Amino acid sequence: MKRLYIWVLMMAVCIAATAQDSDFYKQLAALPGVSDITPLSARNYKEKYQLFVTQQLDPGNPAAGTFKQRVFVGLKGIDRPTVIVTEGYSADYASRSGFSEELSELMNANIVVCEHRYFSQSVPEPCNWDYMTISNANADLHNVRQTFGKVFKSKWVSTGISKGGSTCTYYRAQYPGDVDASVAYVAPISRAMEDGRHEKFLNKKVGTKEDREKMKALQLEYMRRKPKLVNMLDTFCTNRNYKFNIPIDQVYDYEVLELEFSMWQWGRPVTIAPKNYDSDVKWFQFLVTEVGPDYFTCPNGYLPFYYQAEREFGYYGYDARRLGKENRSIPTAENYLKTVMLPADMRDIKFDNSVYKATCKFLKKNDPTHLFIYGENDPWTSSGVAPWLNCKKKSNMKIYVQKGGSHLARIRTLSDSQQAEVRGKLKNWVGY
Repeated sequence: MKRLYIWVLMMAVCIAATAQDSDFYKQLAALPGVSDITPLSARNYKEKYQLFVTQQLDPGNPAAGTFKQRVFVGLKGIDRPTVIVTEGYSADYASRSGFSEELSELMNANIVVCEHRYFSQSVPEPCNWDYMTISNANADLHNVRQTFGKVFKSKWVSTGISKGGSTCTYYRAQYPGDVDASVAYVAPISRAMEDGRHEKFLNKKVGTKEDREKMKALQLEYMRRKPKLVNMLDTFCTNRNYKFNIPIDQVYDYEVLELEFSMWQWGRPVTIAPKNYDSDVKWFQFLVTEVGPDYFTCPNGYLPFYYQAEREFGYYGYDARRLGKENRSIPTAENYLKTVMLPADMRDIKFDNSVYKATCKFLKKNDPTHLFIYGENDPWTSSGVAPWLNCKKKSNMKIYVQKGGSHLARIRTLSDSQQAEVRGKLKNWVGY
């Protein structure tokens, strides 16, 4: 073990020493506002670094102060295109040596991964939530684009997945000239704190009628077994010191509601669920594996997002009627985001739909070089642009929906003809 530690330490020292001699490292170090550059091991890039960019907390008010945003930069070639990843959460994953990204690989492009403000290592001190806005996060991305554009002078493409896809779209609407193309994956554009479209989608549109009925039967069986399973859940959560805003019997109900959303989101067929003749233990294990109860703890690692969702990002709701009447503890799931996911001192904020309206207006009236990719059975698709944005008369912007797809929809999961069209558009716009 000691020898392994010494070997790892020596490798880290060698990587750092080699990096500081590289021209690319010197270029990064000379950029304004860039600091704390750490070389990282990378299998898919010639060089890769973690660094920090000093950002204004509120670009319209310099007196508010600054914070440092974590950014990962991977080099393919100075003359290559650059992909800017508009992460919606933490970017911890980008530190892995094997990290890669679909567009970066497709276009042999450099990569700049931007951790979202208020997540992981990009949290202001002190943590004043007043500055956690979509507009301010867009300004972070704009500054990163301007800063690294001094090094990467070829074409730029923005991209993000899920909340990152939403961020990609909001960023493009606010700074349309920053990039040459955008690809937003499975991106919701929510219109309310609890949007309202997901429940209708799950009740009447997702999958086949047969599968919807099976999912409903699964939920009702969980409610029938609730008296025994809720005791197992209580022990399970107590042993892990989970803390909730609501009683454990209500946590159970929300887990059963989330089970439906989660299984459709991730493309998990209802056929994998336990059968009625299976034991309560098996039913319990399936529930906590598919929907960890820590999702409903408060606070948890997603608190910055829940705050955003309440303020202007939006989220999804639940239809409590899906649980039937037997053993149900919640009469309604309305306003659950506030009561379940947020601490008491964060519940007084009124949802502001200004960004939603401005973004929808931008997409309807303009024709940006922007591609959207969704999965047909992903509940998030119901609050994305696919149901309402008409691109038939647009020559650039296009929406692609993977048939039977989930939240895992990507370029590589589309049909051959769709993939060819996406690649053709990107080739035309970026010239990779």
